[in-house]
Amino acid sequence: MTDPTAGSVDTDLLAEPRLVVEPGMAARVSAVAGPVLQGMGYRLVRIKISGESGCTVQIMAERPDGSMQIEDCEAISKALSPVLDVADPIDRAYRLEISSPGIDRPLVRRSDFERYAGHLVKIEMAVAHQGRKRFRGKLEGVEGDAVRLHRDDTRAGEDADVTLVMEDIADARLVLTDELIAESMRRGKAAERELRQNLGLEPPPPPHARKSDPAKSNKPKPKLKLEKSKLDKKNAPKNTKEHRLAAERLRRGEIDPTEGD
Repeated sequence: MTDPTAGSVDTDLLAEPRLVVEPGMAARVSAVAGPVLQGMGYRLVRIKISGESGCTVQIMAERPDGSMQIEDCEAISKALSPVLDVADPIDRAYRLEISSPGIDRPLVRRSDFERYAGHLVKIEMAVAHQGRKRFRGKLEGVEGDAVRLHRDDTRAGEDADVTLVMEDIADARLVLTDELIAESMRRGKAAERELRQNLGLEPPPPPHARKSDPAKSNKPKPKLKLEKSKLDKKNAPKNTKEHRLAAERLRRGEIDPTEGD
């Protein structure tokens, strides 16, 4: 396993606090797990406690760049298990599960909302906004201490654009779309390539190669469209009868080659 903090990772990104946190027993686990993960170079994403297999404590974690490998999960489990045994934040037997956030991941930090601007999200509020708690739509980015959302679940007379205070959000999660899957695959390939380079299995990138900034948005880029006139000109055939006749007239001196169209 390679050091998750190796390279030019911003330490502020690693120490960035979560704005969406868990209550109750999960909060006690978070108080124990969070510092351990940060000390190892990982960020805590979310803790979920369920009744599956008696009791399961699921801890979602990630590297500061958003990637996560199986080796990372194994290392976290080995380091965290004895710490949880000593702290004993759960009052009964449980099964510890370490995982990555997944493609349709929770959004818990300001940088998460910035990074995934342009993607579809579902948000549930702890404090109602304009009389409702559940929203769905395209994430438009961050403005101050709030996120901007263009809703796709509006009813007649409702405003499609809303601004939701981040600290009032109980749960925010990406919705699985083709664009999100494509972005996740690109990010996974980049993480795998970096791992192979760190292990010496692949040559390092050239000095001039640009490395993506994990804090920047992954907003899908709009497709470029050509005007019809330009498209027609671009796709026009170059060997028509008209072209051949013009070439013959030019050869005979019947056309001035300097004359415009």
